[in-house]
Amino acid sequence: MLSSWFLLVDRLNQAIGRTVGWLILVLTLITSYDIIARKFFASPLRWSYDVSYMLYSTLFMLAGAYTLSRNAHVRGDMMYSRFTPRTQALMDLTLYVAFFYPGILALVVSGTDYAARAAALMERSAVMANGIYIWPLKFVIPVSAALMLVQGVVETARCVQCIRSGAWPKRLADIEETETRLAQEAQL
Repeated sequence: MLSSWFLLVDRLNQAIGRTVGWLILVLTLITSYDIIARKFFASPLRWSYDVSYMLYSTLFMLAGAYTLSRNAHVRGDMMYSRFTPRTQALMDLTLYVAFFYPGILALVVSGTDYAARAAALMERSAVMANGIYIWPLKFVIPVSAALMLVQGVVETARCVQCIRSGAWPKRLADIEETETRLAQEAQL
């Protein structure tokens, strides 16, 4: 039952990650259109900078929980991969408690306050006069932090389960790095 809850949270973050992944296409189209308008028509888009950083910020923040669900965040794999699963889980659990939870909880609390103030002020971009509204972007901060928090709880539970059993519990996988696949093939 616990494993099905883990996979449910993984699937939620997978759906969000795959959906916001399409922002890369939108970002590419806007940037390309702006370059063409600037280069060939001497008419740059005044709003493209604001929209570009808003889209990239949304993509970056909302993809965090998806990345965590795939165990794909950066770590010192040269040493970590040589440890037993139980040692890896113990190390991960320690780091979650010492660093992840304090940071994520602070981001949820302060991000919520930050977003509420931005909405109350109807915050606009300062890049140009009468800039576009950017207060909706501020709500991505606490939402993404909350998604990371929920995924962090799942990862913590996975660590505890691994410490008890000596093996990592099942997780969803939809992307495999070439080097991982080649390393696995070399071991066969």
